[in-house]
Amino acid sequence: MPEIPELEAIRGFFNRTLAGKEISSAVVRIAVVARTPAPELRETLPLDCFGDVGRHGKMLLFALASGRALAVNPMLTGRFQYVEPRHKLQAKTCLVLGVAGERELRYVDERVMGKVHLVDRDALPSLPGWSANGPDLLDPELSEERWLERLRRYRGGVKNIIVNAQFVQGIGNAYADEILWEARINPYTPKTKLTEDDLRRLYRAALDVMAWATPLAAERMVHGDTLDYEERRDFLRVHRRGGEPCPRCGARVTEITAGQRITDFCRTCQPGGPRLSRELFR
Repeated sequence: MPEIPELEAIRGFFNRTLAGKEISSAVVRIAVVARTPAPELRETLPLDCFGDVGRHGKMLLFALASGRALAVNPMLTGRFQYVEPRHKLQAKTCLVLGVAGERELRYVDERVMGKVHLVDRDALPSLPGWSANGPDLLDPELSEERWLERLRRYRGGVKNIIVNAQFVQGIGNAYADEILWEARINPYTPKTKLTEDDLRRLYRAALDVMAWATPLAAERMVHGDTLDYEERRDFLRVHRRGGEPCPRCGARVTEITAGQRITDFCRTCQPGGPRLSRELFR
């Protein structure tokens, strides 16, 4: 699932390459992802021009000269490509936009779970989940004090809270593990067991991890003026590193699968949490 580092890397790439370029064609190949009728996409996107590309949570927002925005929520398996037309089409390519006759912006979604909306920019807050969810992690208004204030209303394990979009948007399973490792907090610790200093450290760790990971994610998907996003997270320190040495202390990283979620952490660097049954361990 793309999270803030991948989406920020993609956003930065498109802001360098797409701004001011005209859409020459629009082909909807798999209409199930389109929350705007496919004929409207095909007929009204050509001759429009790209402006700035923004991000809200896990949604990319392609501003258009017409005053509209193409909003894409890639969900679990959505991927973006910016390639030459001769580049082989993947089987689950859902949307192809020709760009000024030179490249194609493609949205590929293996499980076709994503959502593509074309709306007026002032209608973006009406998109599903926009208003009901919390602020984006990188929203300048999400200060450390506001982070603490928002946390007061949540109970349960700390990892479950920080991946909850109603608390804050943009953190998924992989980077939650990295944030908690950076903060030296056990993912299964109840929030009520954490001190204010712990929660402040968690906020700073979240921002530090996003700043550290974004350029590394960009290195793995951007090749000159081509974007070919495949999820390569070989730079992560603990997520999906079960059984390997912790890069900080050398102890073996623990990997637990529970509730269809894989969690990786270091029991030495991140002590505490409840006792968990051995059946959960991998």
